[in-house]
Amino acid sequence: MGTAYVDEPITVFAAGALLLLSLSLGGCASSTAGSSLMDARAETPALPKPSVHSPLEDLPPKREKPAMTAEEQSKLKKELMDTRDRQTSHAKARGGVARSKSIKP
Repeated sequence: MGTAYVDEPITVFAAGALLLLSLSLGGCASSTAGSSLMDARAETPALPKPSVHSPLEDLPPKREKPAMTAEEQSKLKKELMDTRDRQTSHAKARGGVARSKSIKP
């Protein structure tokens, strides 16, 4: 009859654990009572706010007219080359080290 007293604390502990577990799970079940899977989807958090930057696969629309005409491009190239040459000659005149000229297209 000595084994009955040893099993009694384990039984009491198991019963208490089951009671606490059922109470904690009961609270979860009651908060979602009457809801369906569709309601669960509605309760999901909203997607993050879209970024200011476009996704990589989104390309800008084609322009109706080019940004610069061929004539404007050639004029700009000539102005840039003239400015570079002028700066190079000023640097040589002051005795500074001038950069080597790049190959003109």
